Amino acid sequence: MLTDSKIWLKDNLKGDPVIWFVVLALSLISIAVVYSATGTLAYKMMHGNTEHYLFKHSMFMFLCLGTMWLAHKVDYRQYAKISRIALLASLPILIYTWKFGSSINEASRWFTIPIINQSFQPSDLAKFALITSLASMLAKRQQNIDDFKETLLPVLGWVGTICCAIALTNLSTALMLFATCMLLMFIGRVPMKYLMMLVVIGLLSLTVALAVGQRLGTAISRVKAFTHPTAVPFQAEQSYIAIATGGVLGKGPGNSTQKNVLPHPYSDFIYAIIIEEYGIVGGVVVLMLYLVILYRGMITVANSEKAFGGLLSAGLSFSLVIQAMINMGVAVGLGPITGLPLPMLSMGGTSLLFTGVSLGIILSVSRGDREEVAVA
Repeated sequence: MLTDSKIWLKDNLKGDPVIWFVVLALSLISIAVVYSATGTLAYKMMHGNTEHYLFKHSMFMFLCLGTMWLAHKVDYRQYAKISRIALLASLPILIYTWKFGSSINEASRWFTIPIINQSFQPSDLAKFALITSLASMLAKRQQNIDDFKETLLPVLGWVGTICCAIALTNLSTALMLFATCMLLMFIGRVPMKYLMMLVVIGLLSLTVALAVGQRLGTAISRVKAFTHPTAVPFQAEQSYIAIATGGVLGKGPGNSTQKNVLPHPYSDFIYAIIIEEYGIVGGVVVLMLYLVILYRGMITVANSEKAFGGLLSAGLSFSLVIQAMINMGVAVGLGPITGLPLPMLSMGGTSLLFTGVSLGIILSVSRGDREEVAVA
């Protein structure tokens, strides 16, 4: 029986085993913490049914793992074709959502898919499509990477356009994606003068997006609140209280008190709840799990013999870990408040599914390299 299980795991869970372990660990942590963080919300909104969000989040988590498994079974080279279609589709969808999407907290970031009545956040699709397409474009142009017209103009154009479209409703995601693209282009041997040009284009695009879009007032107020010498925003204050009262070992699973007053304890500030319930030890463990994903992703980059595989793994790894660092940094007071969820831990739908796709592609790259080594 044990031998059969090992054979099944070897045949069906390919790629880097360390990443599989980290994902499983984050999934279990997520289910436990989201269940705790949504208890009060479920009691109020679901007439005492405190398990409602537990079942809903667990369903999305299993969908995420299933999507990850399916994505890792596909040859990663196929994603170059898929990403081009996704990139072309994401721009009109972003514009449509900006104009006609569901408005939450003065931002139209979602629209509802008919029939299934499920909200969809197109910035997650655009982020995945841009990173994958950028990796493909850079890989194909490694021999003439200095050619501005043929190589870098389309790259700069797509990065500026997509980041600008996202910034119309979601500045924090646009800035994170822009930083990821900068790192990816640096790894892709883009000359420094062109990277500086990208910075200029990016700043101009984001400025235009802020002026035209929905987030200028919110961005200014959050930066002012963060830089104020004495005043602390309510969300940040409650997050600091959760962290301070958690101590070294925490209050224990389910014993958070700040979840009752902290806005969005199950998404934007879930890291504060983790520290409150599991202490600094729990917070450090979660931080290390993300760093392990980055480390293993970079090992995949180093082992990849094909430029596209290496750049794809690097871009997706950077995207996940940068987002995680921003979310955790906001919770502990290292940055202004944003709406970025914590990948694999925060409650969500679209974000969880695309996180699963990203991790599955990283595993697909590592799987391809391992199979090539085995054949050799």
